[in-house]
Amino acid sequence: MPTAIKVPAMGESVTEATIAKWLKKAGDFVAADEPIAELETDKVTIEVLAPIAGALQDIQAKTGQTVKVGTILGYVDERQQRPAPSGVSPKAPVGVAEAVKLNGSSQSKVEELQSPAVRKLLQENNLNPEQIQGTGKDHRLTKGDVLEAVKSQPTQTNKMFSNPVSEGKTNNLGRVEEKIPMSRLRRRIAERLKIAQNTAAMLTTFNEVDLLEVNNFRNKYKEIFEKKHGVKLGYMSFFVKACTQALQEMPMINAEIRDDDIVYKKYYDIGVAVGTEQGLVVPVVRDADQLSFSEIEKRIAELGKKARDGKLSLDELTGGTFTITNGGVYGSLLSTPILNPPQSAILGMHKIQMRPVVVQDKIEIRPMMYLALSYDHRLIDGKEAVSFLVRVKEFLEEPQRLLFNI
Repeated sequence: MPTAIKVPAMGESVTEATIAKWLKKAGDFVAADEPIAELETDKVTIEVLAPIAGALQDIQAKTGQTVKVGTILGYVDERQQRPAPSGVSPKAPVGVAEAVKLNGSSQSKVEELQSPAVRKLLQENNLNPEQIQGTGKDHRLTKGDVLEAVKSQPTQTNKMFSNPVSEGKTNNLGRVEEKIPMSRLRRRIAERLKIAQNTAAMLTTFNEVDLLEVNNFRNKYKEIFEKKHGVKLGYMSFFVKACTQALQEMPMINAEIRDDDIVYKKYYDIGVAVGTEQGLVVPVVRDADQLSFSEIEKRIAELGKKARDGKLSLDELTGGTFTITNGGVYGSLLSTPILNPPQSAILGMHKIQMRPVVVQDKIEIRPMMYLALSYDHRLIDGKEAVSFLVRVKEFLEEPQRLLFNI
């Protein structure tokens, strides 16, 4: 009897999702626990796995359709198994090239042997997998292999940045346009940003920080740090450390307004904004005040990779008390970041520029960065906001303060 494929539970507050993509089509053979569809929620993309091995049948939900937890998406018939290639033992391991020879040399056959993330990149960039050298197990393509292939084609534009155009769809002025549905994640981002603007009395204060000592610290210890901990010593660990220590001194910045109450949080879960192809997400570094520099760097690297691969869990995206966003990685010199509700403050980092500054009555060229703190003026007064930013500046300009918490 065919086994139903159901929308899995996705977290306490998530009751529905949108079918983002079917990775398999009716009639395809699937292995147990093989990804067969992708669901998009307000926060994350979730893979639906085949409950058993067999043939996919009777798909009942279309791409773009909204479905609730427990909804039946289709069935897998375990009575229908993938036939073994003629002349080959079913247990004999084969690589990509051998599998293609057995099944017929075609691009679609090669693509079926790749992971969903790799197939997605191949499709988005219109690449032929047979023309890319795989470095994975059995010569399978990895995500890095495909990204390198994309870089080697300078004339090709990634769809992430392209302006989609469909012929025949024109407005009343005869200009070509294309209308596509907004993703659930993008809709949720829009809703939350508008809620922040409509609810909070947002104000932004600015300062600038001289990162010479941070650079000196990194240059002195980066090689031994990476050798010992297996991760690079970046800027984010310094900023996370500086913010958590400043938050402990000024608990109002870490608080939130809940109905008619002020909730002071005795923990420091720092959200770190990450840009992905689907939109901006803010995974959370839990108990950042208790982590070392290396633990912070490892956690940020792990969360960043999961964000870009669409593998973040709901728990990793909820419950932050303060957020740091780095527009500098995109070249932003200055901005006014929007609050991440229900948090009351967010720190904006920006591009590091060599600029002339006065140091002890002398003009010197220093690596300078503008900092921006947006905050909810209903809860946080200007004095507290400015003092917090100055404290962060002090920690960064004298990193030894972070080590001794002074």
